Amino acid sequence: MRALRKVAAAVLLAASSAVVTQQQAGAEADGATATHLPPYFAVIRPVTAQRLGKSWRPGCPVGPENLRLITLTTLGFDGRAHRGELVVADAVAPETVRIFGDLYRHRFPIERMETVEKYDADDDASMAANNTSAFNCRPITGGTEWSNHSYGRAVDINPVQNPYISGSGAVYPPNGAPYVDRTRTDPGLIHAGDHTVRTFARHGWDWGGTWTTPIDYQHFEKPRS
Repeated sequence: MRALRKVAAAVLLAASSAVVTQQQAGAEADGATATHLPPYFAVIRPVTAQRLGKSWRPGCPVGPENLRLITLTTLGFDGRAHRGELVVADAVAPETVRIFGDLYRHRFPIERMETVEKYDADDDASMAANNTSAFNCRPITGGTEWSNHSYGRAVDINPVQNPYISGSGAVYPPNGAPYVDRTRTDPGLIHAGDHTVRTFARHGWDWGGTWTTPIDYQHFEKPRS
């Protein structure tokens, strides 16, 4: 069986595409079950400049050949399974699949997951729609250096429930202002030490909720080596 798995993995790699089943992605779960939920699935595919739309342009720090489009199952705020899409760096695509598989089985809800070209690559519009997203070739908020989103190595999750708070106290998106109160326990909130933070941390991802200026509760990133 182990030999067959190795052969299958090699074939998928050669095709530049991979399918991760519920069982494969569940290897690192903490023993939770997904009763009444459809099986988790995820597909990793190459992505083109045309598909990336306004989220990519010549001069960005990585090219489409270094990015992957992931289609995966999410649990919505309505308690039902939905199909989401993320674009991430090829190097972090398999672990991204595993992370979101773990969150799905632990019933962490995600309101919306669409690639940002559907918002004309406007980060403010994507956040206001409470859209969970990853790649977007743009500078850091309030700065000029490339954001880790520009490398496909950052994910923002439920931005309304997990807002960005600038050094001056401005809240992004503005409709996330009620959720600056982190004593709230609304669905989709991320709290220090919770399952979502621990799951990302096991894969070496940092959480912006531990920062002091700014504080970025929605943001997880995998540092570049």
